[in-house]
Amino acid sequence: MEPVRIDDPLDERVAAYVDIRERDLVGRQGRFVAEGKVVLDVLTATRRFGVESVLVLENRLAGMQQVLARLPAGVPVYVVSAAVMDRIAGFHMHRGILAIGLRGELASPDQLLGAVGQNALVAVLVGISNHDNVGSIFRNAAAFGADAVLLDKASCDPLYRKAIRVSVGAALKVPFAMADDATIIADLLEKKGFTQFALSPRGETDIRNVEPRGPVALYLGTEGEGLPEHLMSRLHTARITMAPGFDSLNVAAASAIALHAFTRNTE
Repeated sequence: MEPVRIDDPLDERVAAYVDIRERDLVGRQGRFVAEGKVVLDVLTATRRFGVESVLVLENRLAGMQQVLARLPAGVPVYVVSAAVMDRIAGFHMHRGILAIGLRGELASPDQLLGAVGQNALVAVLVGISNHDNVGSIFRNAAAFGADAVLLDKASCDPLYRKAIRVSVGAALKVPFAMADDATIIADLLEKKGFTQFALSPRGETDIRNVEPRGPVALYLGTEGEGLPEHLMSRLHTARITMAPGFDSLNVAAASAIALHAFTRNTE
C-alpha cells in the first residue's frame, strides 16, 4: 500500500511507537519492536513473525523499497519527519526505521525439539538477563548454525527491542522457546537423547577435546554466578582454557567459541 504521511506525533495510528525506550512492548498485547533496516530485512524475509506496521523517516523511505515490498498486503507504512519521529519515539532515532512485530503463538520447547534434526545443536540460556548478552548469543547461534535456543524464564526475552537489535535480527531467525526453569529443559533434552554440556571455567574437559555424538545441548549461565550446581552435577562439563592468571570470558564471547567448536565437531 502507499505510505501514509503522519505529521501529528499524537496520531492514534502510531500510538504503539510512543516512548518505545520506556515502554517495552514485549509481552504487551503480543507485540515487539524491530529497529533498523537490517532487522526489518530479516523480519520481512523470514516471515516467522507478523508485522503490524512500519514507521520510517522520510529520508530513509527511498532506500527501503525492496524491504517494504516484502510486507504482506495491508500492512501500513507510516512516513514522518525527523522531528515527529523523535517526539513519537522519545529519543533521537538515528536509524529512522521502526516496525511493530507480532509474536504470535510461540512453539513449546517440546514442539521446537521435535522439529530439529538428529545431529542438532541447541543452546540453552540459564538466567541470562542482560539484553546485550542474549542478543549476542543469538547472533552467534545464527553464525555457527545452531538449530535452536532454549531459555529459562529468568533469561531476557529475545524479542526485547535491544536484544533483537544486538542480535542483528538473529533473534527473529533462530527458533527459540522458553520454559519455566532449567530443570524442565534438562529433563526434556535428556528424554530426547541430547548429550548435554555445561560451559563453565570449572568444566572437566577442554572444549577442544569434546567429541559429542548425536544431538548436543550447550548450557550457558549468567556471568559471575554461572550455572547452578544442580545443573552442573547432572551434565557433562566443559571449559575454555585460559591463559595463566585469567579465568573467564564474557558469556557472549564464550558462546561464540563453544558454538564454533560444537558446530565443527557435529558436522
